Amino acid sequence: MNTSTNKPMNKSLKAVLLSALVYPGVGHYFLKKYIACAIFASIFTIPLFLIVKGIMIRANHVAEQIRNGAIPLDLGKISTLISDISSGPDTQALNIQTYALMIIWFASILDSYRVSIQKNQAS
Repeated sequence: MNTSTNKPMNKSLKAVLLSALVYPGVGHYFLKKYIACAIFASIFTIPLFLIVKGIMIRANHVAEQIRNGAIPLDLGKISTLISDISSGPDTQALNIQTYALMIIWFASILDSYRVSIQKNQAS
């Protein structure tokens, strides 16, 4: 007895999965809500850019110290330096940016679900 059904995925689930797994705003794009898509994608990209920029600055700082010979090519010492840098004053800004990313992503998921439910009720 085969109890599985081959029902196609409904639009609300697709929109939520696109927003959750691809990028915030993609679910809105799928639902043809282009302004909401642009807003969520834009406000998500700003803290993402700042996080990547901060990580690259820290990585370049460590690489520069290795190149200048200030740090020996020892994995333990490099690891210690990276953990020291990770507990510096910029850590709070990085944490705030990370929390902002999570909040924006979650808001995008919830909003794509809300919009898809509204579209289903309207049709």
